[in-house]
Amino acid sequence: LALFTIIGLCFAARVEVSWDIGYLEVNRDGHYTKRAIGVNGELPVPPIFINRGDTLVLHVHNSLDEPTSVHAHGLFHNGTAYNDGAGMVTQCGIPPGTDYTYEITPEQEGTYWIHGHYSGQNADGLRTPFIIHEREPIAEYDEEYLFFLEDSYELDFKDQMESVRKPYTKFPPKSSFPYALINGYNGNDTKPIRFEPRKRYRVRVINIGTTEWFKFSLPGHSMQIIEVEGVRSVPHPVDLLNLGPGQRYSVLVEAKDTDEFNYVYNATIYADFIPFLRGLNPRQYLGAIEYKPGAPVATPAATADNELDWFQDIEMNAYDQMPLLEPVTKKIELHFENKRLNDGAVYSILDGVPYKTPKVPTLFSAITMGNLSTDATAYGTQTRAHVLDHMDIVEIELHNPGFLDHTFHLHGHTFQIVEYGPTGRPVGPIPPTKLRKARGAPIRRDTLMIKSSSYIKIRFIADNPGAWLFHCHIDVHFHRGLGITFVEAPLVLQKTTRIPADLSHMCLKQGIPASGNGVGKHGYDLSGLDPVPFCLELPANQTFDGFPHCNAVPS
Repeated sequence: LALFTIIGLCFAARVEVSWDIGYLEVNRDGHYTKRAIGVNGELPVPPIFINRGDTLVLHVHNSLDEPTSVHAHGLFHNGTAYNDGAGMVTQCGIPPGTDYTYEITPEQEGTYWIHGHYSGQNADGLRTPFIIHEREPIAEYDEEYLFFLEDSYELDFKDQMESVRKPYTKFPPKSSFPYALINGYNGNDTKPIRFEPRKRYRVRVINIGTTEWFKFSLPGHSMQIIEVEGVRSVPHPVDLLNLGPGQRYSVLVEAKDTDEFNYVYNATIYADFIPFLRGLNPRQYLGAIEYKPGAPVATPAATADNELDWFQDIEMNAYDQMPLLEPVTKKIELHFENKRLNDGAVYSILDGVPYKTPKVPTLFSAITMGNLSTDATAYGTQTRAHVLDHMDIVEIELHNPGFLDHTFHLHGHTFQIVEYGPTGRPVGPIPPTKLRKARGAPIRRDTLMIKSSSYIKIRFIADNPGAWLFHCHIDVHFHRGLGITFVEAPLVLQKTTRIPADLSHMCLKQGIPASGNGVGKHGYDLSGLDPVPFCLELPANQTFDGFPHCNAVPS
């Protein structure tokens, strides 16, 4: 396995990439052979590199037996929200046997990734890094390395969902312990990265996994964070990176002065919400940092994690010194909960009822409903639409009273990390989050991490008309309902954006309306919506088929 080394890459103004998305049988972790989703008959999907201002022309052919779509995670798509790729939010899925071309010209730069955003296809392998090189380097360095980290499970995503959706079964289900992939293969099979004395390296690290966290470190070397998810940061020293699903960093690493010793890097996969079992959770993967072939390997003194500088993003400042957004004009408070509802299944709920995609892509509804587009009810109950006025300064206060950590991704925006604090009663052995407030120019990012028994406040400005998901990036949680939709400046959107004809036809070919409210009808006629799961009102201490209903279950 060769790690991806990037040195002075140059590309034409239009970078054309062709993906034939299809099934294949693979064994990438050295343990399980299973059906996965790849591109052009291979996994991992090769990373994509462009320069800022280039146009990525991504030709997609769907060789699956179900629709597909792809999302460039972290890109804004200003004026082209229909390219966001979120299935049944900004487009219908690309039908089997057909083609669609995404043309993306990002005025952004940094570390991103592209992944499937339909039926959990991301979890089955449809994902890869997407690197946009800066016009002017954000730091001086000699060479660059890329690490993309994944969790690898025995079951494919549909089987995983079956295990957590099955009615009247124990929740949460029995823990599973995935293996780790580094750059697409078993983490123990990576070839060395090569350092030369006194050189400086940029190392990009991305967690493109679906559920688990990664700790990444280069023992014996100093690291400074210089980029957080496409946002240049004031350099911030750190010993260890902690990455939840969807999160990304760039760090500068200073090589040693001599080649007397070789070293190791450490990528540890873990989850706080799974019991500690030696060799299973966490699993540690070590790779070589080679200064000279055959040199002895240095063994820096072992340091406990709690003695390392993990850092918190709320401590960081953006390099551009954008001040805290204020005054806040729209406040939204959201609380996580898991509930077993009337069908016996456990749902993840963020905003009263579980999220479910509508019958019409939300973006299409926002563009075609005229003045009705400002009324959240017209999008359907489970779309969980929140309508934002143009240029609102939005503050989200997100509460996680349960024992699971989560990552949340906001499409179409970055947001400022404003405040952390404790919420509810501490659950389990993890100590509660202390109250922390941002100072100076808060760092911005597009994927946050929220610890158990804590809340977080974020702020963003509604300057990008469109329909944007805000959802948990642990895939099984999102597909159990943990998400909402922001419908942003719909009246402005109607004046500035037109849905391409081929996207409308893509819907119509599948019998999906390309206009109208959440079910493709006029006005408030929402007949045809799926029934909303609900709580069974039962007397105290009474159960239904042996299971309590509407009681909160572990989150």
